Amino acid sequence: MRTGLIAKKLGMTRFFREDGTNVPVTLLGIEKNYVTRIKDDPSKNLKYIQIASGDIKVKKIKKPIRNYFSKLKIEPKRKILEFKTSNEQNLNVGDQIEANFFKVGQYVDVIGKSIGKGFAGPMKRHNFSGLRASHGVSISHRSHGSTGQCQDPGRTFKGKKMAGHMGNNKVTMHNLEVVQIIDEDGLILIKGAVPGSKGTLLIIRDAIKPKSLLVKVKKEEVVETQSKKDKSDDNKPEGEEKKAENKPKEDKK
Repeated sequence: MRTGLIAKKLGMTRFFREDGTNVPVTLLGIEKNYVTRIKDDPSKNLKYIQIASGDIKVKKIKKPIRNYFSKLKIEPKRKILEFKTSNEQNLNVGDQIEANFFKVGQYVDVIGKSIGKGFAGPMKRHNFSGLRASHGVSISHRSHGSTGQCQDPGRTFKGKKMAGHMGNNKVTMHNLEVVQIIDEDGLILIKGAVPGSKGTLLIIRDAIKPKSLLVKVKKEEVVETQSKKDKSDDNKPEGEEKKAENKPKEDKK
């Protein structure tokens, strides 16, 4: 279990592989990720590594945090996050982690906040079909319809899908492939889309549910179901099989 990094979303483009296939990719910029603190937890055999990244003007930083960075002899950073790692992670305070921390071809998870859409109706927010266009329906064509109950229980249950605030939620995209790493420019090209708009800070880490494991689990499930079918066929008595074979075929008229 390794530490994650703080990356900046720069936008999307396309990438052509050697065989000519066109892959949509997201550009993530790694902006000077510094290790600012390391806490050991011997009881759980873990380390908690604090990472700081993102340029910001000194006048926008509060004095206590400014002093914290001055003791470390690091320029003040916009974002500070802590990652839980194993004791095998060999990092020291003040180390800078670059884009080559990840490898081409590996799978990563990207965490960020989705783009806020404001107040949205049920058709946009939950994909409701809406009410009828005619036959007595007036003014409320895009409403969600009835939400209440009868006298018992006489209330609307929590979690009912209704109109409300849409977006601006924490989203994790699992198992995204690292297509290319440009170490000189601090860029990581990731296959597919990631949450957030341009310029937002994201968390990128090693995939906790690698695709290879998921494929292995699916294969095992297929093998298990096939073996169960074979066993059920073997347990059938021979008499039933012979009867099925000796049944006369009906003539098609």
